[in-house]
Amino acid sequence: MAGLRALLADTTPLQTPTFRRLWVANIITVIGAQLTVVAVPAQLYAITNSSAYVGLAGLFGLVPLIVFGLWGGALADHFDRRMLLIVTTAGLILTSGCFWAQAAAGLNNVWLLLGVFSLQQACFAVNQPTRTAVLPRLLPDEQLPAANALNMTVMTAGAIAGPLVGGALIPVVGFSWLYLIDTITLFATLSAVIRLPRLPVQGRTGSPGLRSIIEGVRFLRWHVVVLVSLGVDLVAMIFGMPRALFPELAHVSFGERAEGGLVYALLFVGIPLGSLVGGIFSGWYSRVRRQGLAVIVCILIWGGAIALFGVAVGLAPVWRTPMLVVAIVMLAVGGAADMASAAFRQTMLLAATDDAVRGRVQGVFIVVVAGGPRLADVFHGLAAEWLGAPLTAAIGGVLVVVTMLLIGARVTPFRNYTVTLPEPARTD
Repeated sequence: MAGLRALLADTTPLQTPTFRRLWVANIITVIGAQLTVVAVPAQLYAITNSSAYVGLAGLFGLVPLIVFGLWGGALADHFDRRMLLIVTTAGLILTSGCFWAQAAAGLNNVWLLLGVFSLQQACFAVNQPTRTAVLPRLLPDEQLPAANALNMTVMTAGAIAGPLVGGALIPVVGFSWLYLIDTITLFATLSAVIRLPRLPVQGRTGSPGLRSIIEGVRFLRWHVVVLVSLGVDLVAMIFGMPRALFPELAHVSFGERAEGGLVYALLFVGIPLGSLVGGIFSGWYSRVRRQGLAVIVCILIWGGAIALFGVAVGLAPVWRTPMLVVAIVMLAVGGAADMASAAFRQTMLLAATDDAVRGRVQGVFIVVVAGGPRLADVFHGLAAEWLGAPLTAAIGGVLVVVTMLLIGARVTPFRNYTVTLPEPARTD
């Protein structure tokens, strides 16, 4: 039993009331957020019957992520971070309400849908680096890997429940109700951030303008390990994230109707299901010393799993049900590996920065972490028009494996990156 407890998630950060309130609020909010994540591509595909248009959402999300992610990081290093979280959470509520309004009115306008999506991503791009930047102010450094794992576990649990509920509800109630649920659940997060203490930046200098952004990027230039940790995430996501293909795969490979349904929901659930399992059994994260090597291994597993996913969906027209099971299992394996990789990379990033630049560094991080999948949406959507969705997914996974082997072989400082673990508490 002791061995099992050592593998289970470390819940020590939840003993801190401010972190616990944010974490509990996320449990409520993330399910609604994932309903929107499912509804937007499904609505786009229902309107257009084109994976290219679904992929276009990645471009409309990427531009505001880059602009407001970098600027948002500068804002997070200048203004009180509690107030910034309140303002951006209110913005997320407003844009989610706009999603509901356009769906309830039955407008079916692709460009309006994409425009609202861009506004939502702008709010998200300021909110997320600010939210992460406050963690070292709420928790001691040794609890950061556990806190990151707990946060990502909640996100992935919602990413399972959201698509399952959304996939079941879309044919019954339509898109508008999914957007409305998202709007309502966001008020839980708003309540939690309002109750945070004031969080002024320690050692604040300058103003949140272009010079401040450049200073944050320059800070990264001298940290090879941090730069590579951001780069390998881009490799994993741009080549290996196949989510823009899910509507087409559900419709063409598995014979589901274009509006989506259970198969579409199950494909969306695969990656977060694996991430949830990885988060539940994340107790070992805090005991890993060679975090650079761990990231490389995790991303190799991710790439291999996505390549096999592509093979499985390619065989789906011949063996539909067995290949659906294989496809979901491969997505789950990839999700578990990605969970561990993300926890280690976020810990590296937080440990390498001080409070005065932490917001800007997190701004770059959110551009990479959230922007990579959106670039993947664009590239996968366009490639699927030429190669077909199954081959696009398989080739992407192979490219992840090959690229990571090259990086692991050539970038020695990252491969050998090691942390010092705290001495175990004495029991005598």
